Parts: sequence; C-alpha cells; structure tokens
Amino acid sequence: MVKPLLEVEDLSVTFKGAHRTVQAVRGISFSVGREKVGIVGESGSGKSLTGRTILKLTPKAASISAKRLSFDGIDLLAAGERQMRTIRGNRISMILQDPKFSLNPLMRVGEQITEAYRLHHKVGGKEAEARALAMLEAVKIRDPARVFKLLPHEVSGGMGQRIMIAMMLIPEPDLIIADEPTSALDVTIRRQVLSILDELVTRRGAGLIFISHDLNLVADFCDRVLVMYAGRIMEDIPARELRNARHPYTRALLDSLPRLDRPADVLQVPSRDPAWLDGPTLQSGARS
Repeated sequence: MVKPLLEVEDLSVTFKGAHRTVQAVRGISFSVGREKVGIVGESGSGKSLTGRTILKLTPKAASISAKRLSFDGIDLLAAGERQMRTIRGNRISMILQDPKFSLNPLMRVGEQITEAYRLHHKVGGKEAEARALAMLEAVKIRDPARVFKLLPHEVSGGMGQRIMIAMMLIPEPDLIIADEPTSALDVTIRRQVLSILDELVTRRGAGLIFISHDLNLVADFCDRVLVMYAGRIMEDIPARELRNARHPYTRALLDSLPRLDRPADVLQVPSRDPAWLDGPTLQSGARS
C-alpha cells in the first residue's frame, strides 16, 4: 500500500476566550494521497481552518493538538517556523479564496511569479522569467509575455485566478490546498480554471485538498469527499457515491440543492440534530 502524503489523526484546534473556549476543529482524522480530496460543509464548519492548520497558519490564539499531523514523513506539529518556511510554497502550496486579491497590487504579475520560483530554486533571473512565462502558458493565458508585464488590477477575475494558480504551482509542490479558488467566478470560467488545475495536478502527480461549498462541483471534480459539520468530519465518501451518502447531515445538504429533475417551489433548509456533535460518523462509505 502506498503511504499517503498527508496523515491527520485526532486533530483539534481550540480558541480560548475570556468567557468560554471554542473548539473549532474537533478530533478529525483523514489522509490524502496523490488524489483530489474535497472538503465540504456550511460556513463555520472548520474547512478553511483545517487547511490553514496543516500549514500552521492559524492565529496566535489558536491551540493545536493532534496524535499525528505529518506530511511525507515530516512531523508538522514538531516542525519549527524555519522548517515550515521551507515547506510552505515549496512542498505544500495554498490557493486562497478570491486569490486575485492575494496578489501584491504594487508588483507586476511576472515579477510575483518569478519571485515565487526564485524563492525555492537557486536560479538566475533569465531562467526564472522563462519558467514564469512557461507557467502562464500552462494555465492557458493568451499572450503570456503581455500579461507578464501587467499589474493585478489590469487583469480580469478569471485571469487573476489563473495567475495565482500559476504562482502556487510553479515551485512544483507535492500537495495543493485550494480554498474556494473559484467562488468569485461565473460557471464558464470556473470550469476552465478547474480543468487547468486538474490537468496540472494529474500531470505532476500531486495531491489536492479542494475546499468548497459546492457539492455538485466537488462530486464532479474530486476523487473523495470529506463532509464537515461543527468542526467534525461527518462522512468520508468516494465522490462518485456522494449522491448515495447515508449520513443525515450529508443528505440534508444534498436535499437543499436545486435540481432540474425535481423542481421545488421552496428549497429544504437542513435541520440539525444535536446528536451529530458527538455521534458516530461514516468513513469511506462504511460506518465507523
């Protein structure tokens, strides 16, 4: 059996306040190999925090505990900030939500992609520039030489997403964490960006964690889906079987989606059972 890239066991993230303690992520366990794993759930379920915790990018107030948090044999819990800086971007990249606005508005597009490459590779400026131009071409940007010289505000939303993907993938990471990278795009551009991301991930044999609210998109795009609720993973299921999910929370999310084959005047609102907070979960289609 091939060992997974990322192994997470009993991960919890806690925030201690003046009056109460909030457990934002509660004892979750999962692994990611060289595959596309989707994480879905409502806002506040802990999806984005889970992604940031893997890279140790949580707020200072956060307290992290786990039995295991390892990447390619590296204990991320024990890793210091210096070691994490060699991992972030180089081994694990994160594409943030609405990534166009994560670009530096004062630097030209090409300079930012070139800087991302030179940060992890000891190469000259000319070689880095050539690599950046090739990466812009790889994400299907027309006339990459022209776009290379533009400032972020001079590009469209879809092109901004592609530029950010190019910047995150140019160091050739082993694992990519994409946090709602297409939420600000229309359906057509979204599909184009996902196609590019899928092609690059598949060709390089990388792993992908794709965080999203869109169950239909994740079912089509990913290999496996983790469904989160209140900081817990309710269900771990192959994406092709998502429509046959058995956990009542996953069923509630699916039933709240509009469907052409079942027109409804009023969409269902998911009801929440307090027992889900501590009750059994479903792993890989089987009850745990």
